[in-house]
Amino acid sequence: MFSQQLSSTPRGARLARRLVAERLDAWGWPYASELNEAVTLITAELAANAVRHGRVPGRDFRIRLTATDPTVRIEVEDAKGEQLPAIRPAGGDAEGGRGLVLVAALAGRWGADPRTDGVGKTVWAEVRGHEPVRKPR
Repeated sequence: MFSQQLSSTPRGARLARRLVAERLDAWGWPYASELNEAVTLITAELAANAVRHGRVPGRDFRIRLTATDPTVRIEVEDAKGEQLPAIRPAGGDAEGGRGLVLVAALAGRWGADPRTDGVGKTVWAEVRGHEPVRKPR
């Protein structure tokens, strides 16, 4: 498992994406693999949503990555739990509002739950891929 607390800023969201890509590569899913690219993109969307919609001044967000061959689960916790995310139709000219559609298309399962150990919510997604490539030590 990998877990990291990050600042609720665009920089924190960018760092989340990079850290997840690096961790997956270290676990045996190379950067260019389908699973690494899918989980990294999902992380980018969920982290951006945590910064944009789940931000509470002075509170960070947390990413958690768990791998159970061949499924990878990404969780993003933020401090705002009043409303759980849901896919909503985006207008044709809208510049945003399609992130969760992308998450749903890439993940085998996804959802959001109120946090049981504090305030806020956890948005999660699971991606099933091939067994990781074992790297020589």
